[in-house]
Amino acid sequence: MTSGEFVIDAQGTRHPVAGGDARIVSLVPSLTELLCTLGLAEQIVGRTGFCIHPQDIVRGIRKLGGTKDVDVAGLRELAPTHVILNIDENRRELSEELADFVDHIVVTHPLAPDDNVALYELFGTLFQRRETARNLIAQYRAARECLANIEPKPRQRVLYLIWRDPWMTVTGATYIAQMLELINWHTVPATAPSRYPAIELETYSSEVDRVLLSSEPYAFREKHLAEVRAHFGPDVDVALVDGEMLSWYGSRAIAGLDYLANLCRTAKQVVA
Repeated sequence: MTSGEFVIDAQGTRHPVAGGDARIVSLVPSLTELLCTLGLAEQIVGRTGFCIHPQDIVRGIRKLGGTKDVDVAGLRELAPTHVILNIDENRRELSEELADFVDHIVVTHPLAPDDNVALYELFGTLFQRRETARNLIAQYRAARECLANIEPKPRQRVLYLIWRDPWMTVTGATYIAQMLELINWHTVPATAPSRYPAIELETYSSEVDRVLLSSEPYAFREKHLAEVRAHFGPDVDVALVDGEMLSWYGSRAIAGLDYLANLCRTAKQVVA
């Protein structure tokens, strides 16, 4: 969301449009990729170890730990003017700590695929990459329209696993769930006290049509398929999916929509 020569982030903070001398630290992997796509790689002075795309570019940018265990002393040394955070991925305490010496803490919180449009506008305006941002918006909308035109999309009940020991999943109030709903796949449980609850697989053995094992944050592999299938009958499809394509907002969301379309077309048909 923009207002004159300011942008307004997810916490309602106003940030003036930055100059070409902005020094950016991105502590959100998908947004590091977005900044690079917008042509801002030379202004990114720090990143997390999980910021791995685009590989040929980020390898030259200093690592500052992980999204939850940031090297604050190292970050301070870089003297950034802007630090990019996300409400889900970074600790609130970190934002408060950085505010002591960083002028602009830019907080994001996309919860649904179409929030990417506002995200492109936010960074495109803030860092004066408006034309590139408009091109991304056009690409996103084209991919979104192609996905919308796929028929049929039979309703499916989906358990989307993101962790093992304990098993963890996502509720409907997550970006991942909202992505899957674009092809009429609905995650269970729909709600829970946590948006990423720990569960017992047996609880859902008769409540789902398919189970998806994400490649991140837990790196599910082929060897885990048999383990999960043992908890479900032969009528439940169990498959691996690319977690980046379904959970990364930013520029990767465009490819994510194409991935989702292919998933819809090729997934084993299960009658709900």
